[in-house]
Amino acid sequence: MNYLLEDIFRRADTWQGMSQKDRVFLDPSAPSANAGAHSAQAIATGFDALDAQLYSSGWPLGGCIEVISDQCGLDAMGVFMPTMKKLSGQSRWQVFIDPPYTPYAPLLAGEGIDLQEIMLVHPRNREELLWSVEQALRSSTCSTVFAWLGATDYRYAELRKIQLAAASHGTLAILFRSSEALAQPSPASLKIHVEGYRQVKIIKQRGGIQSATIPLPGNESLPIVHTEWSFIDQLDNRQSTPDYRPSA
Repeated sequence: MNYLLEDIFRRADTWQGMSQKDRVFLDPSAPSANAGAHSAQAIATGFDALDAQLYSSGWPLGGCIEVISDQCGLDAMGVFMPTMKKLSGQSRWQVFIDPPYTPYAPLLAGEGIDLQEIMLVHPRNREELLWSVEQALRSSTCSTVFAWLGATDYRYAELRKIQLAAASHGTLAILFRSSEALAQPSPASLKIHVEGYRQVKIIKQRGGIQSATIPLPGNESLPIVHTEWSFIDQLDNRQSTPDYRPSA
């Protein structure tokens, strides 16, 4: 493809968390996702029980995290909320690529996440989805990339390309996949299965260490799952929060 990531960012169906007049690319010289109060290899998950089971003592940077979920990632987003809060305020995008529902702006804002750093990208087809993920990961302006790959089959080489893109800038990369991908080979640095609310199982990680199901403590900051905790129906969301939708 001969167009750039900026072309997708400028499209009318790509929502960026700022007004049209302020819609400029965030400062590429700002601190990267692997800067600050965590190591260059990982960022703490916000859950001690999970960090203790991870080889890198946190979410690995410079590689993909593959999240297997039966609910399109809706039962998994709460696990990443502490990390989103930690990365917020870096003047870098937290990108949602092809999310099944629109993120619920009031909850994100209430958690202290800067909505001006949230970007929604809606690829028009499978090829554009893969390209958007790769380019976002190679961009120096993104701290986190969440991508919903769905139930579609992907070649190992395609996933490997995304893995290499994540390594290029140490960007936190989270790929949501359906349960059909549970037994499929993957080049991801970490593969986890969200089996239920606060129930996480490590399927694969660097170091070869798997885990039994890890119950995340209820006294840590994981929102209760219901229809408004992170995602709600797009139509209802657009009616209740008209400023939080793709611009016309």
